[in-house]
Amino acid sequence: MKPRTPLSESNQGAATPAAAASDPQTIQAELTAQKDRYLRLAADFENYKHRTAQESERRAAAPKDALIVELLPVMDNLERALSARSGCAAQLRSGVERTSQQLDRLLRSHGCAPIDVCGQPFDPRWQEAVASPCDPSHPDHMVLEVVQRGCRQGDALLRPAKVVINGLAGSATGAPSDPERREPLNEQMDNERSHP
Repeated sequence: MKPRTPLSESNQGAATPAAAASDPQTIQAELTAQKDRYLRLAADFENYKHRTAQESERRAAAPKDALIVELLPVMDNLERALSARSGCAAQLRSGVERTSQQLDRLLRSHGCAPIDVCGQPFDPRWQEAVASPCDPSHPDHMVLEVVQRGCRQGDALLRPAKVVINGLAGSATGAPSDPERREPLNEQMDNERSHP
């Protein structure tokens, strides 16, 4: 039979780690190490957030910067046209036309398409009526003139076309003339735009 060891001797090895864990110096050292680890992780996380924000800003600015670089030659052509001698109206017109074509190609390459509506029926989803004279030679609510060209990107409207439409129906019923008809036409257009 094995000799029995006293209880105090067998538990002495197990009590040593517990005693070491309850030692104030050991606890303080462990606390200091954990605090140091926490501070390092917090600093790393702040640096990560800062780098991510900078990268996001860089990515958001890249398409704008690319568009500006593409617009610079158009601006150069406009400046050349404006600096032409004042007696050369034909050259000035030619330069401005080429610049307009260059800008139109640039916009189309970015998916922006003009809304061509002259001679078509008025559509308040894509157009804004600014005047409605009476011209019996054209059908009612036909677009007679485009005052400001509209633009869209795919199916999204970027800017409605400002148009002059034929107002035969208003003249036949004795409705008010152009300035007074403008408000109801724009209200109709806004209502139809908000409820497609």
